[in-house]
Formats: sequence, structure tokens, C-alpha cells
Amino acid sequence: MKVVISEIPRLMFRGDCMVLASIGLFGIAWFSGQSLKVPAGRWRQLIALASCNIVGWNIFAIYGVSMLPSGRAAILGYTMPLWSALLSVWFLNEPLTRRRLIGLVLGMSGMALLIGAEFEKLGSAPIGVLLMIIAAIFWAAGLVIYKADPLPMSISALTAWQALLGGIPMALAGHALESVEWGRISFWPMFGFWYNVFIGLLFCYWAWNKLVHMVPAAVSSLGSLIIPVVGVFSGMIFLKEVPRWQDFAALVLVLAAIASVLLPPRRTA
Repeated sequence: MKVVISEIPRLMFRGDCMVLASIGLFGIAWFSGQSLKVPAGRWRQLIALASCNIVGWNIFAIYGVSMLPSGRAAILGYTMPLWSALLSVWFLNEPLTRRRLIGLVLGMSGMALLIGAEFEKLGSAPIGVLLMIIAAIFWAAGLVIYKADPLPMSISALTAWQALLGGIPMALAGHALESVEWGRISFWPMFGFWYNVFIGLLFCYWAWNKLVHMVPAAVSSLGSLIIPVVGVFSGMIFLKEVPRWQDFAALVLVLAAIASVLLPPRRTA
């Protein structure tokens, strides 16, 4: 993401990606014979989902990322499970079982290790830290809004509508407030742009919504904790960053968190 916004303005980048991805998702749903119609009386909920999952998350995250190292920004963004677990207990009456509580503690401990290693750097960019935490809360709120009363729509159509409703205002604002000469964008930022359209949004965002539909909010949110760990280790591989003990310890904690939630409980004889 940081490579892309080095040459493509932030709002234009995310807004255009969302609109393009929504077109692809609408096409997939249509060719698959799925209904694109929004159920009667559900527009308000759909707009709320788009406002949290697309507008709130992306706007705060894209500006937060620009103020922080990308790996650490991802870690802050993925404090989402903490807010999701709390909101799901309060608003969805989901039980905070012992296994989920253990998973939450283990996962957030892993995040704390990675954040702690960069505490001084984070402290020098309080606005960026705040933006990423707000983004995480928006993401968690969107998850809870959906789980409170799932929309009776196909995942492709649901994802497409969210991307379109959230992407249009961001794209309009971007093109009104920002400018870019598309012909002068270098290879990697342009590659990152289209990667976000086809992989990050068209596929991964669809897959995330599918996961949210299938499992409880606390489970799906905890499963996402592996993403920033992958990001940190990818930086080691592709950016030649030197691994630290905190990175390895965080990986173990996050994997343990996911296992504690997703693995079936042991049956007693």
C-alpha cells in the first residue's frame, strides 16, 4: 500500500480500487446467476456496513499508514479482534467463552510484542497511531453490524454493493481534491494498484465476508490476526529486514490464538 500511495493519491487510490472491484464482483454474481437485488428494508444496514467496512476503515487506515511504518501500521489495524470481541459481547450477546478469551489474550499479546518493539517510533507519531486504532474500531463495528442481522444476499452481491457504496464517495472526493498523471506512474505502484483491485479487494474482501458469514464474530476476527504477522515476515524476506525475537514470539502467540479458537474441543470419553 505504501508503494502505491507514493505515486497515487490516497483517496483516489482506494476509491478507484473499490469501484473497479465492485464492477468485477457484480459481474461474477450476475454470471453466476445470483440476485443483485438488495432486500426490501435493508438499505440502511447495507449503507451502515459500507460506511464502516469501506469508508471508515479505508480512510483512517490509508492516512494512518502514510504516517507509520507499514508493518507496524498493519499491527495496529489488526487490534480489530479486541474491539470486535468486546462489541460482540455487548451487542450480539455472544458468550466470551474461556477458549475465546484465551485466544484473545494470546493474540493481543503477540500484537503487543510487536508494538512494544517499536514503542518509541509509534510514540513519535501519535496521530498515525490514533488513526489506525480508529480504523480498527470501524472495521470491528462493521463486523458486529453484519452479525447482528445478516443480510439475505449472496456474498458476491453483498461485497459488491459495499464496495460500490463506499467506493463512490471516496473516488469522487479523490478526483475532486487530488490529481495524478496516470501515464507517469511507475511499474510497482501501478502493479500494486491492480493487485489491490483483483487480489486485495475482489478476492480477499469477498473471502473475508464469506468467513464472517460462516462463523461467529469473535472467531472470524481472531483468525485475521495472522495477517500482520505474515506482513512482518514478508518484510524480512523481500525487504531484507533482520528478524527479532519478538517477531518469532508473536508468530507463536498468534498461531496459538487461532488454534485455541478454531480447533475443535477435545471430546471426553
